[in-house]
Amino acid sequence: MTRWDTNSPIRYPDPDVLVLDKRFEHIKLGHAGIERIATGFRFTEGPAYFGGGRYLVFTDIPNDALIRWDEVSGAVVTLRNPAGYPDGNTRDRQGRLITCELGSRTLTRTEHDGTITVLASHFEGVQLTGPNDVVVKSDDSIWFSDNGAGIRGNYLGDKARAELPFRVYRLDPATAALTIAVGDMERPNGLCFSPDESRLYVVDTPGGRRTTRVYDMVDGMPSHGRLFFDDTPGWADGIRCDTEGNVWAAITGGPGYDGVAIFAPDGTLIGRILLPERCANLAFGGRKRNRLFMTASQSVYALYVEAQGCPGG
Repeated sequence: MTRWDTNSPIRYPDPDVLVLDKRFEHIKLGHAGIERIATGFRFTEGPAYFGGGRYLVFTDIPNDALIRWDEVSGAVVTLRNPAGYPDGNTRDRQGRLITCELGSRTLTRTEHDGTITVLASHFEGVQLTGPNDVVVKSDDSIWFSDNGAGIRGNYLGDKARAELPFRVYRLDPATAALTIAVGDMERPNGLCFSPDESRLYVVDTPGGRRTTRVYDMVDGMPSHGRLFFDDTPGWADGIRCDTEGNVWAAITGGPGYDGVAIFAPDGTLIGRILLPERCANLAFGGRKRNRLFMTASQSVYALYVEAQGCPGG
């Protein structure tokens, strides 16, 4: 029997939060444990925290639903169904929800009044393959990966043929024009910026080696891409940065690896958070942005840490 099969309390410090390098010692809290805050879904993804209402939005892709979890009451409600088979989410700097829709193959924004605006659906007149994950930069530009996850079958979207290569795009906030930001990956996935936005990290999840690369930002665009870490035979999915520049990666790799891996800015693995399910994505939230939310297969987990997430992710 595991800790998740019983209501018995966890004895601190949580043994499933592993310190692998002294740089993670001050981040792990001795009096905080991993909590399963919601369960009973099919494939959770896209956590995004809204501090004004103290709630988390996430997706259940096969159920074609946007879900909200209330941090105060613990209540779970469906916000939208159908929802275009939503995947990655974030909030922009104006507090609006930005969603990658695998089924509709569009990037959308939910306005404050609840109406939905389509931000991107085509590149140079050709339909996107399906936005996957998204971040918003401080200049309000929106960066998203487009990797065809929803057109590979009918479980996470609608089976179709890709008409464009898989890429990362930049959406201009003033003109709504799309620019190819990263075009040298087989299947770009999760992405995030460093705290000073001088680096862009992008996960690549093809059928072979699955790596995460880092790009220097030169004149506002990614350049000089190079390996940041290689977690093969496991792989990363969603990633986020904290204010110290550490990269937090949702990991699939089997028992002893499923969960979250934390990498220092130099690429060293410094810590792990082990979960009983494969982890697809994560986000920082809570009143002090020091609560890590992790979407993992059928459940959503949370853990307080002594780190704070960067805005825009």
